[in-house]
Amino acid sequence: MYHVGVRSKHIAFVLASGIGAGAGIGAAVYLARGSTTAVEPSRPAATWAANERRAPDFRLVDQNGQPVSLAALRGRPAILTFIDPVCRDLCPLEARVLARVHDDLGASAPSLVAVSVNPPADNPSNFAKDAAVWGLPASWRWATGAPAALARVWQAYHVGVQTARKTIAGVSVRTVAHTEAAYVIDADGFERALFIYPYVAADVERELGRLGA
Repeated sequence: MYHVGVRSKHIAFVLASGIGAGAGIGAAVYLARGSTTAVEPSRPAATWAANERRAPDFRLVDQNGQPVSLAALRGRPAILTFIDPVCRDLCPLEARVLARVHDDLGASAPSLVAVSVNPPADNPSNFAKDAAVWGLPASWRWATGAPAALARVWQAYHVGVQTARKTIAGVSVRTVAHTEAAYVIDADGFERALFIYPYVAADVERELGRLGA
């Protein structure tokens, strides 16, 4: 789904061809106006069998300046999502869902990595504010880097990102539109499920529970 802007309503859609043939994803449209209405449990947008779809690796840097890569996360499940650190619409809602997954699963919680979709906003102040306001766990890692490096990751995971500027009350505001996606990746580094927000923690926990089945 694309979510439109930091201060505007969201208009989102699933790219039917963006996930690949056989995923069984039809075009869909989701409209939101900052609503926090409870989301009904839903199925993932796509699932894959073990060893079917290798998750593309990447090498970026986290909010503490430490290298972050998918290969380094092998050995335990991971959730890879794509978030704008200064978004005030859907991104905080999705982040709180993933934080709930972490809290619910405790010691067996997956690694949480959020690839930034807004490089100019990647700074310690914004990350600290998100951690406090969104209730992110200490283990939450942002994946940041040069715009070109981030763009390669977005493309590898079929995440569309569009930026624009608009004037609101005489003030120029930069807006970011992006696919609101979260991938469940197993301990061997294979994609197993794709969620497009909205979804709830129980949806993700259910798919994580199936990894060992």
